[in-house]
Amino acid sequence: YGGMGLDFSYRMAVAEELGSVRCGAIPMAVGVQMGMATPALTRFGSDELKKEFLVPTIAGDFVACLGVSEAGAGSDVASIKTRAVREGDEYVINGGKMWITSGCQADWMCLLANTSQGPPHHNKSLICLPMNLPGIHIAKKIDKLGMRSSDTAQIFFEDVRVPSKNLIGEEGKGFTYQMLQFQEERLWAVASVLQCLQTVIEETRAYARQRQAFGRPLLHNQALHFRLAELATELELLRSLFYRTTDLYLDGNDVTKFASMAKLKAGCLAREVTDSCLQFWGGMGFTNEVLVSRLYRDLRLLSIGGGTDETMLSIICKHMDMLPGK
Repeated sequence: YGGMGLDFSYRMAVAEELGSVRCGAIPMAVGVQMGMATPALTRFGSDELKKEFLVPTIAGDFVACLGVSEAGAGSDVASIKTRAVREGDEYVINGGKMWITSGCQADWMCLLANTSQGPPHHNKSLICLPMNLPGIHIAKKIDKLGMRSSDTAQIFFEDVRVPSKNLIGEEGKGFTYQMLQFQEERLWAVASVLQCLQTVIEETRAYARQRQAFGRPLLHNQALHFRLAELATELELLRSLFYRTTDLYLDGNDVTKFASMAKLKAGCLAREVTDSCLQFWGGMGFTNEVLVSRLYRDLRLLSIGGGTDETMLSIICKHMDMLPGK
């Protein structure tokens, strides 16, 4: 379908290298295309669907977006309300999606919608939805704290008709397909933040070495150089967990627990590193002239998007058999 047939590790290598881009939004936008909107189509879509949507997406002629989150259902995917009702050879879609990365410019959406009245984990399906159909309304481009070079949309659907052949895989399997996509999305998020945090630590060290205060370089303060050493150690531990999880995934293992742990740690460390380093930049850190202030804003999303820290903790607890029963 136009790809190179490489294994998952190459995607992670690309994600890690994209961390050299001096903002969070571009790696995120590329990640939506490569690791969030297309994996289910690649795995479970028909040959016809792949030719129509996957081929131009791989070629870069189409922009894809992922339609899961709603105003009342973010990390709680089972609670989405958008419906796709089967009428003959079409689905009729009504509802809305929120926080849709690249939604203002997307050519198609990988849409998760309820296609039956069954249990919430078995009544959902993924559908390839062209974004130029009548009844699709892009309500607004959301004004965000960070990731400001990436458009994020609120979108409504009013009697949108899409051919039933646009269903990805089997009807009712959408929740399962989406959970598989989420693991790859979370690993992408971890990979793309590693170099960002490394850069922040290195630039802070360089700044603190040349910045004088009270007659000596800032870096000579033990509180500062000890803290940078701690952060660098934490980052290397995260990198090792990420590499181990990727290797396990390549070997065909279920990495839900480890991917959740890595995502949780990446979100926490992104806050720690950027907050600590911004403090060491002093007044300059509170300006838009330095990288640390931009990443302070951009990387804050890591603890929210793709599943909140609290959701990651719940998943980890479930795999450790620690969640209380109903």
